[in-house]
Amino acid sequence: MGAPAGPAGRPLPPNPRALLAACVCSLALAACENGGTVKPEPPVTGRSNAVTAGSNAAATTPASATPSAKPSAAPAAPRKLCADTTARQAPKGALKTAAAPGATALPASISFGVGKWVWVNLWAAWCGPCKEEMPRLQNFQSRLRNAGVMIDLAFVSLDDDERQLSRFLEAQPEAGVRASYWLPEGGGRDTWIGTLGVKDAGNLPVHALIAPSGQLACLIQGAVEETDYQAIADIVSAKR
Repeated sequence: MGAPAGPAGRPLPPNPRALLAACVCSLALAACENGGTVKPEPPVTGRSNAVTAGSNAAATTPASATPSAKPSAAPAAPRKLCADTTARQAPKGALKTAAAPGATALPASISFGVGKWVWVNLWAAWCGPCKEEMPRLQNFQSRLRNAGVMIDLAFVSLDDDERQLSRFLEAQPEAGVRASYWLPEGGGRDTWIGTLGVKDAGNLPVHALIAPSGQLACLIQGAVEETDYQAIADIVSAKR
């Protein structure tokens, strides 16, 4: 069927509304043939496709911004128990003693080199760590003896004030330290502890493990810890 004719048989010009409707229908038909929806082009952002399309937050983080794993801490160095192992001969000579009323009196001197170990503990009543570790030392001695080690425990006070020393001993329970050797300030004290390799009487506590031969096997500077028992047991179990 041809286009409608106008006057004198001439064809009429195209209707603008009809042309617009025809264009819209053509576009809709083309969209349906291509999948149904026309998607606009994404804006150019300058990033790579992986960054713009990734839904994972890690994918959108530049590699340089990713925090690196912290290096694991280096293992702690094993505790060095013996500060000195020089084979020094144990000191000799009589020592002063102090004891609470009713406590068993101590011999005039410490017996070194008579076939048994001697654990010398240098301490003072003003030294907090010294007093705190006393029950541990007594416990260690008991455990070592039960294990078959002949060992004596000798407390040697470096207090300058005899009254402070006496008050401490008197305040201890029956099973506590109620008697001690005593080295008051003076030349005799410096000589005695110097024989063990101790130079500073104010740096307490100090422990000296004297072998059955009468020679120093181990000098420990500072308080003994519960975890030190096995190391001490290994030292005093060795033949010397």
